[in-house]
Amino acid sequence: MSGRTRLALCAFAATMMTAGALLPLVETSTWLLRAAFLLAVQSGVGALARRMRLARILTVSLQTLATLLTLTVAFAREHALFGVLPGPQAVQRLAVLLTTGADDVGRYAIPAPATDGILLMLIGGVLLVGLAVDVLAVTFRAAAAAGLPLLALYSVAAGLSDGGAGWLWFVLAGCGYLLLLLAEGRDRLSRWGRVFGGASRAPGGPAAGPDGSGHALAPVRTGRRIGVVALGIALAVPAALPALDGGLLGGTGPGQGGGSGGGTISAVNPLVSLQNNLNQPENREVMTYRTNSASPEGFYLRILALDQFSGGEWRPSTRRLRDVPDRLPQPAGLGPDVAVTEIRTNISASRSYRQTYLPLPYPASEVDVRGRWRYEPEGRTLVGDDGQTTGGARYEVSSLAVEPTAAQLAASAASPPDLAREYTRVPPSLPDVVEKTAAQVTEGAADDYERAVKLQDWFTTEGGFRYDTTVTSGTGTAAIERFLKEREGFCVHFSFAMAAMARTLGIPARVAVGFTPGTAQADGSVSVGLRDAHAWPELYFEGVGWTRFEPTPSRGSTPAYTLPDVPSQDPGDPALPTDGASAAPTAAPSASESCPAQGRQPGECGASTAPGVADSAGPGTPAGTVVLWVLGSLVVLTLPLVPMFWRMRARARRLGSSKGRTAADAAARVMAAWREITDTAWDHGIAPDDSQTPRRAAARVVRLGGLEGPAAAAVHRVAGAVEQVLYAPEPGGAVAPAEDVREVREGLRSSAGRWDRLRATLAPRSAVRVIWAVSERLAELGSRWSRVVGRVRPAGRLRRPSRQRG
Repeated sequence: MSGRTRLALCAFAATMMTAGALLPLVETSTWLLRAAFLLAVQSGVGALARRMRLARILTVSLQTLATLLTLTVAFAREHALFGVLPGPQAVQRLAVLLTTGADDVGRYAIPAPATDGILLMLIGGVLLVGLAVDVLAVTFRAAAAAGLPLLALYSVAAGLSDGGAGWLWFVLAGCGYLLLLLAEGRDRLSRWGRVFGGASRAPGGPAAGPDGSGHALAPVRTGRRIGVVALGIALAVPAALPALDGGLLGGTGPGQGGGSGGGTISAVNPLVSLQNNLNQPENREVMTYRTNSASPEGFYLRILALDQFSGGEWRPSTRRLRDVPDRLPQPAGLGPDVAVTEIRTNISASRSYRQTYLPLPYPASEVDVRGRWRYEPEGRTLVGDDGQTTGGARYEVSSLAVEPTAAQLAASAASPPDLAREYTRVPPSLPDVVEKTAAQVTEGAADDYERAVKLQDWFTTEGGFRYDTTVTSGTGTAAIERFLKEREGFCVHFSFAMAAMARTLGIPARVAVGFTPGTAQADGSVSVGLRDAHAWPELYFEGVGWTRFEPTPSRGSTPAYTLPDVPSQDPGDPALPTDGASAAPTAAPSASESCPAQGRQPGECGASTAPGVADSAGPGTPAGTVVLWVLGSLVVLTLPLVPMFWRMRARARRLGSSKGRTAADAAARVMAAWREITDTAWDHGIAPDDSQTPRRAAARVVRLGGLEGPAAAAVHRVAGAVEQVLYAPEPGGAVAPAEDVREVREGLRSSAGRWDRLRATLAPRSAVRVIWAVSERLAELGSRWSRVVGRVRPAGRLRRPSRQRG
């Protein structure tokens, strides 16, 4: 086994041993086998390129191209050209997966589910690190520097896992790096011979180093220093990296402190991943539930409420946390004359759904859940404490189905001053168009309830809005202004805009984030998936409390108390359901029977489709874009073949017939033929030596190239013609037929090995003459510029005015 082959195998092993530190990050470990196979393909391409003795830049280019092709086949094969080439759709698919993976990293706690986005990030990261290690350690023979990408891979894994990458993975990564260093040391010894230092041992003294001084050579000392620094960084960097935490729809770390009334929570914006969830190619299940609710279409699962509007974003307030009481207090603002039914729900969260807020129907009255949970009274939410998440949680919730009538909402009293002041606050940066539009839409309304219904109807049916999950997400005042102008967006835009407009009208408002009711299953349960993620506004009416509205067209369900001609309901006495009661929905609550199943979740069906709107499939990728991507792919694929094309063109030009018949033309043809023989020998590994005469150079080509018979005679004939051109007073009839040059080329090819012939064809060494020519041209231009500047400067000094003294 050659030294480079051994180095390549050790580079592969070192990368895979370090990649083991990534295993604690995801639920499954099978992805490591896929990464190993793709890395083996990448390393194999590099080994073949080095066997062909290609230039280093070509070797790295081929490995990079192989990496791109393998990732395309593994993750975007159905979108690739011919199933392999990364066309525009394949590149777009990979970009979407990377974006999805980045969002998933911020959403799931470890071990995270093996989504396509996360797998692409993991496998792609391993391949990039493996490419860097292979290039540094094998191509450029700098194994010590290859420890840096290995260190980066381990440090990121250890930091994200928050200690999950324990001592075993550290030992494996360190062993892989040491294995690589030992392989490089063995390779160096094999090229220079064994170093014998035993003769310098003094009696009773230490053995001398390779330099006979009793100390290690400078490269050895440098390697030791790099090792010490790498170990120190590997131990320090993980402590500074954030852990992979949070959950679906954002969330923050747990509340701090324990005991009654201790701890606070300050949440980040939970809407950064909502748009991504709505655009998921697969509606992956995050939870299931069973309920005895009589109105399953209005059974929303609420996570938290966003009640602060700073102008740049909506976000939840910093609240004080308490211990979860046995029974939650009466909802704020709920009066005794409003019909209320208490329902019971059993919820099971997926193990991969890990976030710190517990999804609950609103308003919950009693929660039976295991774990470390805290209660935030203002938003009536439960928050995980000390790392507690919803992953795999099973809990039972009793909640109130509040059923106000339109008359009760219309007759609501004024809100408490403190509540109204907090929940009607708008930032100074809010555009005037928001308030003006709200006033125009609600013109003629008699009370806040009518204003709220007018706003909801304007968004859903009358305003010409279109539901589109591909619109750029935004939560600030500029996004609201753009949404009101362009009138297209998804639930974030609709809920934020209605809440902001309601606040300008003096109606307390906030935005709730959670899930729509989900999809009924055959066994009576209801499945909630990623694409059920939703946001909706909650408006406050004294006597009823916080009340849900639904301004997003084709999403969720319109509350009954906002529909026209709703009959008054008998308030009746609230009744607890029997233990065996179950009123599970029998159909998807938010879609009509005519809507296909795949369209119900993302909200692509319903009344929001404006007349004349084109097919939802869209016009597809423009033809110009396809042509550009195809041309770009062809350029990338043919770029490594540029040296071969240049060599073919140079050969054809040198051996082509010339129209000139003068002695100078004949001499030029002879010298072109000799240059072609010299370059052909160079392509086959015989470097030119300009210090030798043509005759000695020809003998050298014959000897090193193993030429015999006609090929050897052809070399000597052309060399004789060159001597006649160079040294004879009159070149006379010196000729160098193209047949002789072709005879020499065939002789060199037949005596060379398979890989040498392939190297001479695909990556000819003589192509470096192009670089030399460009360098000479640049040097000539530089010297010309220097001469021009040198002539201009003295004239400038003569024109400079002299300083006067006086």
